[in-house]
Amino acid sequence: MFMQGVLEILPEGYGFLRPINYLPSTEDIYISASQIRKFDLRTGDLVSGKCRTPKENERYFGLLQVNAVNGENPSAAAERLHFPALTPLYPQKKLVLETSPNHLSTRIMDVLAPVGLGQRGLIVAPPKAGKTLLLKEIANSISTNNPEIELFVLLIDERPEEVTDMSRSVKGEVVASTFDELPENHIKVAELVLERALRLVEAKKDVVILLDSITRLARAYNLVIPPSGRTLSGGIDPAAFHRPKRFFGSARNVEEGGSLTILATALIDTGSRMDDIIYEEFKGTGNMELHLDRKLAERRIFPAIDIRRSGTRREEVLLSKEELDTIWAIRKNMNDSHDFVEGFLKKLRNSKTNAEFLAAFDTAGNSQTSNSGQTTTRRSPRQTAASGTTT
Repeated sequence: MFMQGVLEILPEGYGFLRPINYLPSTEDIYISASQIRKFDLRTGDLVSGKCRTPKENERYFGLLQVNAVNGENPSAAAERLHFPALTPLYPQKKLVLETSPNHLSTRIMDVLAPVGLGQRGLIVAPPKAGKTLLLKEIANSISTNNPEIELFVLLIDERPEEVTDMSRSVKGEVVASTFDELPENHIKVAELVLERALRLVEAKKDVVILLDSITRLARAYNLVIPPSGRTLSGGIDPAAFHRPKRFFGSARNVEEGGSLTILATALIDTGSRMDDIIYEEFKGTGNMELHLDRKLAERRIFPAIDIRRSGTRREEVLLSKEELDTIWAIRKNMNDSHDFVEGFLKKLRNSKTNAEFLAAFDTAGNSQTSNSGQTTTRRSPRQTAASGTTT
């Protein structure tokens, strides 16, 4: 029989192919250390081959022959570069998320917080602000506009019904560890998904991971790692941040080809001091932030995106000069009032595309500029008299 699974290499040198949800199961396939060495296999490789059923006193299937590694000839696996040797760059190619006129969340992201291939983005979300719906929209936009991209939706410590809903709503690969699982399971799933993504990047593919959430992943590490003897405010061990930062820091655009984009949600205003500390720790590590606003959500203004605080570093690389000039003009006119946000969303709804929206705003801005220029040339009689006395 032929079977396949994602390889996890154990410290002893041998490994198992995990065919079900990246987790250990009775369907796992044993692979020997000699086979791993022969083909230079790495954790995260998708290995397929001929297997045999378990013999007496054996618990697992055994891999007899390796037929393919990541869909390629096994002999090519040894020629791959290692991910740490790849050269990281700023994102240079924009990932267009705009699909239909009524999907405003992704349209706003394209304008004010553009995402590039290789972006490391945080979606900062208070409770009940619409982050799950936003993740669905982002995932479906990527699947629609860029079907060639390898998409993973990684749900950590989530409710089982939300996992089912996400699986049925999204075309990408949904991998989950629900809240009734042990923290060790959360970590094992997250790390194996990351290794799978790294192997695809080594094969010069573009990969996107949508993680919900980096906060719960850091909480899981805090429960599992050996105590370092120090504790931060909120009860979190500083050593618990190292491995989640490695996960988040793996996102990059690669000069040799391929990219890994990670958009992770960070929970705030949950009433937990630990969650706030986790957000503060990750705040400076990303190169894009999208903030959701609970006050907008309470007023039933959706998408509840804080357009003033959201943005992308080095956005000038992803946008044209005309787009950049118009967006800077929009940012100059921004204020904290909810009326401004409602007006912004109304203009966005009235336009069919972002290009139409930016063109309309640019036209309005130019007319305001010309009007302001005309008003400045008019002089009151008092100003004229004053200038006459000075001359």
